[in-house]
Parts: sequence; structure tokens; C-alpha cells
Amino acid sequence: MSGYVLALQNEILKTLRSKLWILLGIGFSILPLVCALFMVIMKDPEAARDMGLISMKAQLLAGTADWPTMFGMLNMGISVAGLILFAIFTSWVFGQEFFNGTNKDLLAIPVKRTDIVFAKFTIVLIWAFLTTLYVFLLALLSAWPVGMPGWSLGLMWQSLLELLIASMLTTSLMSWVGFFACFGRGYLPPMGWAFFTLAMAQILAVLGWGEWVPWAVPALLTEMAGPRSEPLGFVSYFSVIVASVLGVLATLTWWLKADHSK
Repeated sequence: MSGYVLALQNEILKTLRSKLWILLGIGFSILPLVCALFMVIMKDPEAARDMGLISMKAQLLAGTADWPTMFGMLNMGISVAGLILFAIFTSWVFGQEFFNGTNKDLLAIPVKRTDIVFAKFTIVLIWAFLTTLYVFLLALLSAWPVGMPGWSLGLMWQSLLELLIASMLTTSLMSWVGFFACFGRGYLPPMGWAFFTLAMAQILAVLGWGEWVPWAVPALLTEMAGPRSEPLGFVSYFSVIVASVLGVLATLTWWLKADHSK
């Protein structure tokens, strides 16, 4: 059995034994439930206002309660919430050994350091993919009783594809979160980096430079971070790929060159 497979099995076992993935799953559950609640409000704002669910100001901002709007809100939410929640999981995957003081034990096993790094990135991708599918399924189950118009299988599959693309673009940028978890030997530096990139992406998107900023691309793809006159081009997606690869290389370099005796 290859070292990568052994390292991946180790990461899977550690993840399953941890309660973090459950807590983050609960956190992600809020997104589709809130989207479904907004659909209820938009469908009958007067009844929602009588129930105390909506103010007059919010009622004026309400849109149309239909499936395209529901899926659009879901996609926008995953781009922003995912940047933080995915970062929490990535910080835990790469920083737990330093937090628990077991990083030297990990290096003692007969597995290449590169295999350890790739296994950690793999478990992040697997968890993000499965979580995205869970969020989409929960959105369908929670919004279906609302009885909204605009449903079609074509729209469902297209929306699922868009959600997965936005999610995977966001997850690919977690390579830098993994690096800062290793470089900072814990959880705080990577989370600081995640909040910094979230703020930077929003500000630069509003200024019109978002398509050049990798961390703004997922939100721009779902039209949340700011207005744009043209669809995202090759440069935007390429910038995400370059940023992701550089993050992986930085993490690999740290694992191969850093002083692990501390």
C-alpha cells in the first residue's frame, strides 16, 4: 500500500473521530434553511410581516419567490460562507498536530512528507465536495414545501453544477490556509488569513478589480461580491489556479525545508 493511501486513511480516521465536521455541517445547514425562509417571506410578504418575520424595509427589498432565485441565493451564500467554514476545516486538518503537539509523531511514520501534505489537501477536497452536495440536497428538501414556480430538472442540474464549481474554486484557494496553518503552527494565523482575504475580495470587487483577485472570483461567479459588466474570463479562472498551485507549493516547501524539531 502506497504512503499516500496510508496517509489518506489516517486523515479520514482523524476526521471521522473528530466532531468538527459535524459542527461545520450544522453551520452549513443554516444557509439552505435561511434561503428557504427568504422564499417564504418573498412569496407572501404580508403574511410574513404579520407573523413578525419581516419588516417593511425588508419587504421593499424582497425579490421573487421562485427556484432560480432560490438557487441563486444558495450559490451566492456558499461563495462567502464557504470561504470561512472551509477555512476552519482546513485550519484544523493542517494545524491540529501543532496544536496537540503530535507533529513530530506524524513525521516518525514511514510516509513521505509530500504524501502527508497531499493526503491533507485531498481530505479537504473530499469533505468540501460532500458538504456541498449535502447543502444542495437540504436546500431542495427545505424549499420544496414552499411551492415555488420555475422548477425544472435542467435548472436543478445547472444550479448544482454552478454550486460545485463555486465550491471547488473556493476550496482550491484553501491551499494558502493550509500553508499558514503550518507556517504559524496552529489555528489563528490561517483564520486571520481567511478573514483578510474575504475582506480584501469584497473591497476590490466593489472597486471593480475583483476579476483579477482569485479570492473574489467565486463570489463574482455567483454575482455577489459586486457589479460586473462582463462574464468572468479566462484570466479570472487562471488566477485561481495559479494561486491554488502556489499555495500547494508553499505548503510542500515548508514541510520539506522547515525545522520540525520545535
